[in-house]
Amino acid sequence: MTSPVTRESTVTVRVFTQRFSSTPRGARLARRLALHQLDRWHLPYGSETSDAVGLLVAELAANAVTHGRVPGRDFELALSYAPGLRVRIDVSDTRGERRPTAVVPGALDEGGRGLLLVEALATRWEVLDRVPVGKTVRAELDFAACADSADIAARLPPD
Repeated sequence: MTSPVTRESTVTVRVFTQRFSSTPRGARLARRLALHQLDRWHLPYGSETSDAVGLLVAELAANAVTHGRVPGRDFELALSYAPGLRVRIDVSDTRGERRPTAVVPGALDEGGRGLLLVEALATRWEVLDRVPVGKTVRAELDFAACADSADIAARLPPD
């Protein structure tokens, strides 16, 4: 009796990590650099995937600056890209006691809709403990959820 042959495919995961000041300017810079990095990874500006990731980074970075800020401490953005599979966005801050939750705000509330946006755009999202201190909010976008991602992955040049 012969055993079945299993084929394992190798996926190169590309990673970008950067710390930013916990200021509105730092949050804007995080979004801009994330979009630039996606373009370098052949996920072009203006594509459905790039736009979705840009919105996710903008919201998570704004939340880190607004709700997770500890004076004198930066927040960190980490992007990981597995071509043809997913983009993962991790935004870490040093304030772990405030755990974000998506809630439906009142009709007259001026804020509180950001995590509803994250929930709508991301395939999944979660809050993780960060060692030694703080939390990481992770959002993942699977390419099966994006119409243009299969075409983009097929056009990627070899590493």
